[in-house]
Amino acid sequence: MAGIKSFFRHIVWLTKGVQVYGLVGKAGTGKSFRAQLIAKRYGIDMIIDDGLLIRDQKILAGRSAKQEKGAYSAVKTALFDDSAHSHEVREALEGQKFKRLLILGTSERMIFRIAKKLRLPHPAQIINIEDVATPEEIEKAKRSRKRDGQHIIPVPAMEVKRRHAQIFFNAVKIFFKRQFGFIKKHDVFEKTIVRPLFVNKGRVAISEQALTQMVLHCVADFDPGLSVKKVVIIEEAGSYALEVLLRIPFKAQLSGPMHQLQAYIYESIESFTSVALDRVNLTIDSIA
Repeated sequence: MAGIKSFFRHIVWLTKGVQVYGLVGKAGTGKSFRAQLIAKRYGIDMIIDDGLLIRDQKILAGRSAKQEKGAYSAVKTALFDDSAHSHEVREALEGQKFKRLLILGTSERMIFRIAKKLRLPHPAQIINIEDVATPEEIEKAKRSRKRDGQHIIPVPAMEVKRRHAQIFFNAVKIFFKRQFGFIKKHDVFEKTIVRPLFVNKGRVAISEQALTQMVLHCVADFDPGLSVKKVVIIEEAGSYALEVLLRIPFKAQLSGPMHQLQAYIYESIESFTSVALDRVNLTIDSIA
């Protein structure tokens, strides 16, 4: 029944002419910083960013992943895994008139997953952060994230203080006029700098239990037929090495999918949390 409802809601959005865009970039590359600029360029009405639904620099619904106390719970919030959270945002979307919506994510897979959770159409266009920011700008954003643990929410400070005062750090006004001809003289983008509760002096505070949960989540998302028997975490000079023991189905194809799963775990954990991974090793422990 839920699948049928999701399908019909998807059709309703399509008949209304709603288009979904995705902005993809790894954590700390400046997606939130440039979200309003991209919305302006493409005539986008609303933005989904880290669990929040934003319109006209105001938070309409949702809760910020940046207020979560742990990195794993922050990921779940950003992905709308909580049913009450996703329901709240779906209800708010249905009460709005709009034609275009932008979803921010660390991968195309994440963009499509959020669209599915919110029962929106499949993204019509994916924009990479490299298309809208120079390598120097991306590197500067990454250094700032790593050094200070500062994150951006693309709304004015008053909006953040009203809902998430505990993570507020500073406010900034951005002028893009010299760089982009479509920006008008009176267009000013206000953004809020925050320090998430799961970040401590630039370093993500993450427990071994949270890392294990993320590995379990990645494996189940990649292939529900696989199961994890054990995760061994080795911390080495500020980075982590993961040893993952798997149980696989009988006659499962091993080489290609295992390399893909290894890359998926590595990229997901680094992208979502900014945790530095030295390596991810997969071992077939047993065959079901």
